[in-house]
Amino acid sequence: FVRTGRARSKIRHHLKSMAQTESESLGEKLLTQSLRAEGIDQLPQQDGAYQLVWNKLLNFTGSRSRSELLTDIGLGKRIAHFVAKRLVSLLAEIGEKPNPVLLTQARFSAHASSTQSGVTLDGSENTSVQYAHCCRPIPGDVILGYLGRGEGLVVHTDDCMIGKKLKKRDSERFIPLDWSDEPVRSFEASILVTVSNGKGVLASVASSLAAAEVDIIHIDMGKEAAQEATDLHFLVGVRDRTHLATALRKLNRTSSVLRAKRTKLSSESGPRRRIADSEHLDLAKPQGRE
Repeated sequence: FVRTGRARSKIRHHLKSMAQTESESLGEKLLTQSLRAEGIDQLPQQDGAYQLVWNKLLNFTGSRSRSELLTDIGLGKRIAHFVAKRLVSLLAEIGEKPNPVLLTQARFSAHASSTQSGVTLDGSENTSVQYAHCCRPIPGDVILGYLGRGEGLVVHTDDCMIGKKLKKRDSERFIPLDWSDEPVRSFEASILVTVSNGKGVLASVASSLAAAEVDIIHIDMGKEAAQEATDLHFLVGVRDRTHLATALRKLNRTSSVLRAKRTKLSSESGPRRRIADSEHLDLAKPQGRE
């Protein structure tokens, strides 16, 4: 609806600035987290005695400014772990040594819980974080973050086939993540509903989803001629795994529904092939946790 080129340019500039701000914030959080693992409590300010440290670090990374370096980390162009290692060695040159107590705590936390991290997701991250379409993670899933080159942080479920292939090839770009106790929005999930053909079938399925307070985002009915049974692919908005499990139970109790389950994309059989989540009837229980 925007008419003038000037207005379009200003909108693009605003969106680019917003994405940069969010990426810089994420980069600062990731670098601080990596520094704590190295025994340094917080990211030093760029002033006083630390100015020379930052100048050397920026020269080492080839970044023009602190802001650019943090943005590059948030976008995945640089790995926080490697930058933190260099920063720790530069701090040692001015007499600032790692805190042995913090080092011990970091190592204990790493052994105590594989999901221990400083990055918690609640859905408010906007452009700095993407939720992978191959597995569509939702709260309750065990998740990992992939710092794609220039893509920012991409969230995968830990059992995602595409995520596993990326981790095998680029393991240093993966970081553990965890969900906030109170996500601020709904998350997309893919479900496959197989129905027996008949009058009003789609309406009854939609009614069951509405009764479960699930938002329908997209429906794909395919292009094949109608048969006795039809597969309906839904993209829905849910709060978490428990909410999705409730919706699937309601669907499976609907008379026209033969089965309903969560689906994900399989990287093994081509990008368009879907595979069923083996826990489609027990989604309230997070994968990999007791």
